[in-house]
Amino acid sequence: MSYKVSVIMPALNEEDNITKAVENVAKSFDQLDVPGEIVVVNDGSTDRTREITEELIEKYPFIQIICHDKPKGIGASYWDGVWKSKGEIVTFLPGDAENDAYEILRYLPLMDHVDIVIPFIYNQNARNWKRRMISKFYKGIINFSFGMLLNYMNGSVMYRKSVLQNIELKSSGFFYQTELLIKSIKSGYLYAEVPCALQQRMSGKSKALTFKSLRKVTRGYLSTMAAVYVFDRKRKPIVPDSVTASRYRQLSETGNTV
Repeated sequence: MSYKVSVIMPALNEEDNITKAVENVAKSFDQLDVPGEIVVVNDGSTDRTREITEELIEKYPFIQIICHDKPKGIGASYWDGVWKSKGEIVTFLPGDAENDAYEILRYLPLMDHVDIVIPFIYNQNARNWKRRMISKFYKGIINFSFGMLLNYMNGSVMYRKSVLQNIELKSSGFFYQTELLIKSIKSGYLYAEVPCALQQRMSGKSKALTFKSLRKVTRGYLSTMAAVYVFDRKRKPIVPDSVTASRYRQLSETGNTV
């Protein structure tokens, strides 16, 4: 099946990287013959990110841009992009050009069989030892806390958009992707994990390890723990147009238990 893909691209002061990030997605669309769009979310940048993106729209008419007057956070930016998007499949690629769009979009055929495709980084040495240790610690805490067995939680996950629309997201910071995965997997949606390579950032520094970001991650973790184990323990119904719902119907028709 052919799907239209919406790539949500949050960007905060990425004037040196946004062109490369956009052109990488456009090239991947062509290579894989994928009909798609890019939704750039300029999250209150004070540099030329907005101006450069508007120039890119003249070359790539499939770009949309959303502008925040001040930074709202990567989670809020992602969610704004989702609601603006027009594709059946949604994924996330940051404006820092660390991720090669081809690495995740080549797995688009898997969306015929699952509702979520989760990438994990196989070239871990692309990051410094400190970032690798933090990632390993984070993965262990999340898997233990929520009974998961995921290899990675903060990559360019592909979702069926209808699945996202059925999830209540509370995190506005970097915990948003983990929250989405926990809530969607706990709801019973079928998913696949796939290996992807990470590129070296060409300019600037990651904003994931600032004190403000870590504070938001902690808040998101505690909020999700409360939602999963206290306030919202009942599983949400599977959306009827999902692959998961279709698979469950097939099992029911053949007399197998769901």
